[in-house]
Amino acid sequence: MSEAIPPGAPPRSLLEELGPGLVTGAADDDPSGIGTYSQVGAQFGFALGGMMILSFPLMAATQAICARIGAATGRGIASNLRRHYPPWLTRAAVLLLLIANVFNLGADLGAMAAVLQMAVPGPHLAYTLGFAIVSVVLEVLVRYDRYAPALKWASLSLLAYVGVVFAVRFPLGPALHELLLPHFALDRTHITALVAVLGTTISPYLFFWQPAQEIEEQHRRRVAPLVRAPAQARAELRRIDTDTVLGMGYSNLIALFIIIATAATLHQQGIVDIGSADQAARALRPIAGEFAFALFAIGIVGTGLLAVPVLAGSAAYAVAEAMGWHEGLARPWHRARAFYTVIAASTLAGAALELLAINPMRALYWAAVLNGLLAPPLMVVTMLIAANRSIMGPVAIRGPLAWLGWLSTGVMAVAGVLFLTS
Repeated sequence: MSEAIPPGAPPRSLLEELGPGLVTGAADDDPSGIGTYSQVGAQFGFALGGMMILSFPLMAATQAICARIGAATGRGIASNLRRHYPPWLTRAAVLLLLIANVFNLGADLGAMAAVLQMAVPGPHLAYTLGFAIVSVVLEVLVRYDRYAPALKWASLSLLAYVGVVFAVRFPLGPALHELLLPHFALDRTHITALVAVLGTTISPYLFFWQPAQEIEEQHRRRVAPLVRAPAQARAELRRIDTDTVLGMGYSNLIALFIIIATAATLHQQGIVDIGSADQAARALRPIAGEFAFALFAIGIVGTGLLAVPVLAGSAAYAVAEAMGWHEGLARPWHRARAFYTVIAASTLAGAALELLAINPMRALYWAAVLNGLLAPPLMVVTMLIAANRSIMGPVAIRGPLAWLGWLSTGVMAVAGVLFLTS
């Protein structure tokens, strides 16, 4: 949260204002998301790229609402669920989140290892475990005030996908036509892709992560939740909205560039089935050249190093809040042992998928679908929390933000129903 600025002090720069929203948006484009967007681009060409444009206001509204809950109450989503709703609802939401996150972690770690293996031949399992251990050690042992800025700078790795698009040639006119006037058929293939894209874009783990980071910032800067400090509300909500809109805009723009890159290369060459992010990178090499391949591969590792801590951290926040444990990356290990144990266990469980001979990237696609099906009920209770004045006080949502939040919930629900009935 923003600290009070002494009279005469220079205003905070935009980069200083950016934080939880930027990191949350960047983490949404993790290797598993890259795999999903690559599959959409390879399979459908430019036709479904417009989904990233249409989903942006829905994603931004949802995340702004989640961030406001954390900033206003000083509690995360799971903690508010535990305090105000039946226990079974909290347990069910957290359990489904854990399952989806472990599959996502396995997919991300496996993709990072596969990319490293392309550059430095070696044992895939060892690379997977190595990335897992490095991520856990950094998240557990590095102080939060050093770790949070590192996550912010890691988001720059996503710019690699902008470079990929400029490194390849494609028909700009037809591409823009398909992006702005997307074609969508109500068959199972298109509906599954829709649910997977929405599930990896408007993801439940982001609902838990961003409010938790708002609370971490409150603790770091020693400021009170907005229900106890309403005088700060206007400035804080403006900061949250700016941070979230820019973060989600950055996320969706990069996702759009990934779809364009794979549509312009793989789809144009008749390659329509991509099982993983690293497979997309390999397929790009003979078509788009070494430079595009290198950029795509660097982006996978960079976003993985950003996203793995977010996935494991969101699982740990959810479990700790549901159980009433001490939690927070700002706490040292000895003051939040259970919280950090969940981080380590979920990360290593994801890595262990390699031992079980489960194809983590196929599991990832269905984890994205699971996220898409889990999101609507979770969004309903999130909206109820955010609109409840007895919980949120004077910053309870209303007006356009509330309408967008319910519209987003409705869109996710309709997509889920279409998937289940198709």
